[in-house]
Amino acid sequence: MTFFLLAIIFRVINLQYVQGDTYRKLATELTIRQDTIYANKGNVYAADGNLLATSMSKFNIFMDLVTVDEAIFEKHVKGLSVELSRMLGSSASYYEKTLRRAKNKKRRYFLITRNIGYTDYLKMREFPIFNLGVYKGGFIAKQRTERAHPIGKIAERTIGYDDFRGGAGIEGAFAAYMKGENGLRWEQKIAKNQWKPIADYNEKEPIDGHDIITTIDVNIQDITHHALLSQLEYFDAEHGCAVVMETASGEIKAISNLGRTKKGTYYEKRNYAVWESHEPGSTFKVASLMAALDDQLIDTATVVDTEKGRIYIHGSKVEDSHQGGYGKISAARVLEVSSNVGIVKLIKKQYDHQPEKFIKKIEAYGFTEPIGFEIKGEGIPIVPVPSDKRWNKISLEWMSWGYGISVTPMQILMFYNAIANNGIMVKPRFIKELRRQDATERLFKTVIVNPKIASETALRKVRKVLENVVVRGTASNIYSSNFSMAGKTGTAKKYLPKHIDKNGEKVAAGYSNKRYVASFAGFFPADNPKYSCIVVIHDPKKEKGYYGATVAAPVFKEIAQKIYTTTPLDSEVVSEKARFVEIEKAYFEYEDSLEEYDNSIPNVKGMSGMDAVSLLENIGLKVKISGVGKVQYQSLEKGAELIKGKTITLKLS
Repeated sequence: MTFFLLAIIFRVINLQYVQGDTYRKLATELTIRQDTIYANKGNVYAADGNLLATSMSKFNIFMDLVTVDEAIFEKHVKGLSVELSRMLGSSASYYEKTLRRAKNKKRRYFLITRNIGYTDYLKMREFPIFNLGVYKGGFIAKQRTERAHPIGKIAERTIGYDDFRGGAGIEGAFAAYMKGENGLRWEQKIAKNQWKPIADYNEKEPIDGHDIITTIDVNIQDITHHALLSQLEYFDAEHGCAVVMETASGEIKAISNLGRTKKGTYYEKRNYAVWESHEPGSTFKVASLMAALDDQLIDTATVVDTEKGRIYIHGSKVEDSHQGGYGKISAARVLEVSSNVGIVKLIKKQYDHQPEKFIKKIEAYGFTEPIGFEIKGEGIPIVPVPSDKRWNKISLEWMSWGYGISVTPMQILMFYNAIANNGIMVKPRFIKELRRQDATERLFKTVIVNPKIASETALRKVRKVLENVVVRGTASNIYSSNFSMAGKTGTAKKYLPKHIDKNGEKVAAGYSNKRYVASFAGFFPADNPKYSCIVVIHDPKKEKGYYGATVAAPVFKEIAQKIYTTTPLDSEVVSEKARFVEIEKAYFEYEDSLEEYDNSIPNVKGMSGMDAVSLLENIGLKVKISGVGKVQYQSLEKGAELIKGKTITLKLS
């Protein structure tokens, strides 16, 4: 007996003083853990402040009924049940019955509801019993975040995402800035796979990521998206893109990339404008004409014989779409009617003995290297040079009318934008700035790629030719006497590799007579360009039309016309001396409203977004808005106590 007693005493002393720290640490690790609180990703905003992408907090609410004192539970369970009924929908008696059952069973992690928003979470925290906190009220909230796009899937591929799909678009490119810094909190194990926070506060608070302010204009984006979508649907095309760029700054105001599903609908499938490198066809003829004009080898009045619309270069045929050709025409007219024979003969005559000189011009126009976007997946241009293996005896001539090379729509747009911008080539950009907690941390300025792509004389002449393409050339179908446009149509046959057709027959590699790429690139207004634009549509149904003038140019016109009619003219002047009774009345009503809502939350439903924001910020609130138009919802209720510095969320429509 003495021996066993001494053994027990020894074991107790050993566990308590020798191995005690080890076992206490092990017990703590099994019952207490450090949990990560993930920071909210930064938001993505349009240039006008509209939300394009945001992280929305969602909460699962649980209740620890063991920690709630019996007297407190009996006193407030009916009140809690009534509040839960109002918010969640089931009857108060149902919640009371359910809570009492859970209390009797001593449930420590009883589910109340899932996936409620932040506003409802804040309200629920103030419910009876829950307002006592974690220990006395048993209120447990598990938070998670999900990404939302308030304006839908418009420009989704450019806005992008940073996930298992590879981090596409703006969100993928700036993921390091947007992810923020995660926080920490301690949790205690209360049952198998069930943990609850130990305290109401966090050991380390999460820091949200940077917000990104893009160059996108929601109004122009909406116009561009629907103009492209309508045309793709009508022509049953395979995919297409449309981009609008501000001439002076290079800011991308709209970008739409739509691909067809198996069901025949369209969605933002790939960022075709940035990713897809392909043969441009006739839109490239402008670069050929510009090179010869700038080198002073020809003039717009230089005459070229298009013969009967068909010639052969080393056995390869070059043919005009107009049967019989155009006869002898000027170089300017060659571009206006998009004569393949004309441009090939002009370039062959001037550069056949010095192709390097022509390639040097193409390099200056930004076609030989990628633009260098931050976002992933930019297409690689292919421009053969005399020292390449790809170069052959017809490479120069084929390049002059947009074949044998491969460039992206964004490269074509950047070139046309430079023509509109007096020769200054600026890099297209999607980002204006990075912000954190409303403070600007990084500005993205206009980047000049080439300060002068050509002489003033060459630029002036090309701009006039492009204007005449719309007035009396291949794009005369979109001419409008109300506003001026300039640009160039493009129609290119698609080169298909060796493949097996639908009938199971082998088809040799070559240019298809059934599949085309229709395009139009240009700028508006023609005399003082503010925007440049490109539209590219792949594989329109041939029976309905496939020329650039028929398929792509009308999209350009619709975009230009709607932007023109919805954008105020810079030349409009408003007299500062004019006084109107309505304005004065509105002013004094606004002043009265500030006084009226000095100590409580006002009702701003039905007010315009601008007026509501001004009113709320003047009484000390922080305002977050989504949508455009009038206020349809406000997160803080009318009459609630005004706490300066608190955030109120408004939804407009």
